[in-house]
This record gives sequence, structure tokens and C-alpha cells, in this order.
Amino acid sequence: MARTILILNGPNLNMLGVREPGTYGSQSLADIEAISREEGDRLGFAVDFRQSNHEGELVTWIQQAHGTADAIIINPAAYTHTSVAIHDALRAVALPTIELHLSNVHQREDFRHRSYVSLVAYGVICGFGAHGYRLALQALADKLQ
Repeated sequence: MARTILILNGPNLNMLGVREPGTYGSQSLADIEAISREEGDRLGFAVDFRQSNHEGELVTWIQQAHGTADAIIINPAAYTHTSVAIHDALRAVALPTIELHLSNVHQREDFRHRSYVSLVAYGVICGFGAHGYRLALQALADKLQ
């Protein structure tokens, strides 16, 4: 049975391809989902790919991953810098988690330099655009061996 990787995407990522392409790239979230599924297939993972603009829904999905997923990749978007609830949910399920950002958050506004998710993540990938999703899946393949 294939291992399952839950890939969660936070607020405004449904606007990729339209929203600030100079910062986030021109690919849509559907393009990134296709990239993720292709890489997941190549690595032998089942990919469960989701997006929500609602913090509580992301928390619920993280909680539901306990016992159903083997690891989590999360692009929490703006919730990175504000959500103790997402931090607590990730800590509770204790699954290997990679925090992912399309842009290099360290080159951006000061408020983006603080992450509640990093405190509970196995690793952080930022600044590689959509390619970061491939990198995250590859890192989890190594971690789960």
C-alpha cells in the first residue's frame, strides 16, 4: 500500500497565477497539484492535495491526518506567522512535516520572518517556487525510508 502524503495549502493560494506573479510565479494551484501528483507517483506516494482559506478547516485536516497520512507538507501562507492553532495541531499529530513557501520569506517583510510552523516542522523549503513541492516530496521519501 502506498504511503500517503497530505499536502495542505493555506489562504490565497487558490489565487496563484493571478496574485502577484512576480512573487509567487505564474503557475496555478492546479499546476502545482499536477506537479505534486506526478512526483508522488514517481516516489510511490499517494498524494492528498488540498487548499483552504479557513484556518479551522486546515486544523481539522491536520487532525484527521493522524492515522491516515504518513507525513504532511504544508504551505500555511499567511497563517505561518499567526496560527498557534496550526502549530498545536501539527504538534498533536506528530507526523513528519515540511513547511513550504513559494517565495523566500526571508527576503520579504520582517513580519514574514517569524513562523509558528517551523517550530514543529521537520524541515523548511522556501524560495524555489513550485519546484519546492517536488523537493518536499523527495525529502519526505528520504525521511520515511
